[in-house]
Amino acid sequence: HSATRGRIDATIHALRDVSLDVPQGSGVGIIGRNGAGKTTLLKLISRVTWPTSGSVRVAGHVVSLIELGAGFHPELTGRENVYLGAGLFGLTRREIDRQFDAIVQFADVERLIDTPMKGYSSGLYARLGFAVAIFSRPDIVLVDEVLAVGDAAFRRRALEALRRLIAEGKTVLFISWRRDACARSDRPATSPNAIWTR
Repeated sequence: HSATRGRIDATIHALRDVSLDVPQGSGVGIIGRNGAGKTTLLKLISRVTWPTSGSVRVAGHVVSLIELGAGFHPELTGRENVYLGAGLFGLTRREIDRQFDAIVQFADVERLIDTPMKGYSSGLYARLGFAVAIFSRPDIVLVDEVLAVGDAAFRRRALEALRRLIAEGKTVLFISWRRDACARSDRPATSPNAIWTR
């Protein structure tokens, strides 16, 4: 499998000869330096981009935490964006109604939920995006460095939420350039479930 970017006459292989089989209910850390192709791999799995050769087979509802809040509109309130974002993840209005309080509480944005998101810090933006994604009934969660945002308390909540998903039989792929980012999880970077990309 490979993915390329650039002009035809100056092709750069973002990924080459990648073969990955991730069983349901796994938590897998993918670790590598910047530019190693980690985000490209997640974009292939989430079908944001397509491989130039080979194939990608995914079974289940994928939630990508690559660009948190990417579907949010800054002029809309946090409340409106919860409905927008969760709707993009496939939830019905009734399902969002049921999850709304839990989403807002998890993101810790109760005081700002009815204000336009253009006034939110990047950390608040990411926290709300993470919460919407986690509460959208994913089968597979793709996490790209998003735990670098927010304070320590939020990072702990986020890691615990990911661990809960794995315990429920969901699959989590987490990428980072730091080995210790995956070492904090219950599947440390030294385990067979950690992949080092060069």
